[in-house]
Amino acid sequence: MRWVKRLGVVLVLLLVGGIAFAWTPDGDRAALIARYSDGKSRFLDLGDGLRVHVRVDGPETAPVMLLIHGSNASLHTWAGWTEKLAGRYRLVAIDLPGHGLTGAHPRRDYREESFIDVIDRVVDRLGLPPAIVAGNSMGGELAWKYARAHPAQVRAMVLIDASGAPGAFPDHASIGHSMMRSAALRPVLRHLTPRILIEQSLKDSLAVQQVVTPAMVDRYWELLLFPGNRDATLDRATVRRPAATPAAMAALGKPVLILWGAADRLIPPRYGEWYRRAIPGSELIVYPGVGHVPMEEAPDRTAADVDAWAKRLGAAGA
Repeated sequence: MRWVKRLGVVLVLLLVGGIAFAWTPDGDRAALIARYSDGKSRFLDLGDGLRVHVRVDGPETAPVMLLIHGSNASLHTWAGWTEKLAGRYRLVAIDLPGHGLTGAHPRRDYREESFIDVIDRVVDRLGLPPAIVAGNSMGGELAWKYARAHPAQVRAMVLIDASGAPGAFPDHASIGHSMMRSAALRPVLRHLTPRILIEQSLKDSLAVQQVVTPAMVDRYWELLLFPGNRDATLDRATVRRPAATPAAMAALGKPVLILWGAADRLIPPRYGEWYRRAIPGSELIVYPGVGHVPMEEAPDRTAADVDAWAKRLGAAGA
């Protein structure tokens, strides 16, 4: 039986070694801010201890496009659009609480009402006129919910692989998404979030694999490690957001462009079709071979389509 004891010792050592290898402490706040902010970054003190990172680019007099990222992303997800559109639009991208360089909400409030309030406070602080509001995934859902709560501040909307349709459920969840759905595994992610987990989650979510570069993986991983962001991710996993209804969509009363990746397995294209049918006058563009984050996977095509649509509305810059 001595070999059994030895095997047990070996297994314990392997387990301890594996945990030690995967154990990931929070990143250094100052170092991450230095790495992922630039001269166009602003940190807005909105009161109650809330400090929000935004990035503003483009002419001050140009039409405003307000950009809202998805869950576990950051305002950097819009870099391709910023490069293509900043000459004709004033692009305002937000790091939502619990994401990017904003970090945790001081009251750990990640309800949709709280996100909508933060977006509105940013709009008010910057003195923005009615904007084209674009959002991806959770950000797309927040875009139309913001429009419903503050219609006077919204000129039009772009919903990109938006969550919130009734019954929306992934055909194939990423490894990170699957772990977050498990009440038993969620607490593990607070301390065990190795880089390879983020890399695999991105590869599961994005169909254009060549954009999943080491720099992209580093960005998603390191910003997840920004102090407070992992706790926020765990907190958000327990928050339930009411789904869209046809009546709510019909009442939006705004021009809506819907963009969707045909290869999105997280929120499949049938939900883009649901939004198209539910929102009167909306337009849907589906991109073959593109996954859940079209503005990172196909920035040129998506930016060009948004610009052309805005021109037809008379909402584009010169």
